[in-house]
Amino acid sequence: MSLTETMSPGLALGIHQAMVRIRLFESRVEELFKAGELPGFVHTYIGQEAIAAGVCAALNRDDYITSTHRGHGHAIAKGMELGPIMAELYGKATGACRGRGGSMHVADFSVGMLGANGIVAGGLGIAAGAALSARYRGTGQVAVGFFGDGGINKGTFHEALNFAATHRLGVVFVCENNQYAQFTSRLRTTSVEDLSVRAAAYGIPGVTVDGNDPAATYRQTLEAVARAREGVGPTLLNMETYRFGGHYVGDAEVYRASAEVQARREEDPILRWERTLTDEGLMTAGAGDAVWAEAGEEVSAAVSFAEESPYPEGGTALENVFTRVR
Repeated sequence: MSLTETMSPGLALGIHQAMVRIRLFESRVEELFKAGELPGFVHTYIGQEAIAAGVCAALNRDDYITSTHRGHGHAIAKGMELGPIMAELYGKATGACRGRGGSMHVADFSVGMLGANGIVAGGLGIAAGAALSARYRGTGQVAVGFFGDGGINKGTFHEALNFAATHRLGVVFVCENNQYAQFTSRLRTTSVEDLSVRAAAYGIPGVTVDGNDPAATYRQTLEAVARAREGVGPTLLNMETYRFGGHYVGDAEVYRASAEVQARREEDPILRWERTLTDEGLMTAGAGDAVWAEAGEEVSAAVSFAEESPYPEGGTALENVFTRVR
């Protein structure tokens, strides 16, 4: 099937741009953290870009997503500006959450990004709640809950799927199956080989997707979103991928062989997508280089914005933290 039969050239190129922006943003974050410029911990999304870019391309701006501790890629793909995300990582007052959230809790309600979450599978109940809210308000919005293969064994996962299935809510549960839950192989923690079969227990569709193919992640999400908008109910998408880096920047990675990592790096989803775009006649080498250059300049501008921004004043510590009761 030709790529142009499943998406427009503009959409295909837009997905490429999103993937490159995520890659360069995360690569710079890794450099900054190693240089001691960023506080806390950071968990990069390098290697998984095809999922965030493909999934979010199938959503409307006002649709919702909930994210994970590895959430920068989701935030960027959903439309958040790089400057506020970077400033949030620095803990600056100009950050997306005014410096209160840091790397694991970026959010921007204006683009439907309801927040990254440091709790494994913690966003799934929030996604179900957002879909329930949309149902009552009659807005037609859907929600996507991102989580990892480690999260598929959490009670929150089962509770959220059961609730969403029972009420036929418009949720798409996207498992970013990168093969490792922190430092432990999925093969040692999970009773089934194909994670999509977990959907059967709740009477909803479960589909396994090549998570390194943006055309596949987009197409399957589009189908799941259509079901959600029609009021048929949720879908579980098991998107198989691989994180190139450790669980966090600085992870010694003693739990996996370097040869395994190198082999998976050779399947880089961005390079794979660029080959597809070239083969389809949608992108030349020069045009591809221009995308990387533009994204690099944007990331550099985001770093400058963050570095030049002030830290929050101590007296404002409780502002933007609690909701005022009226």
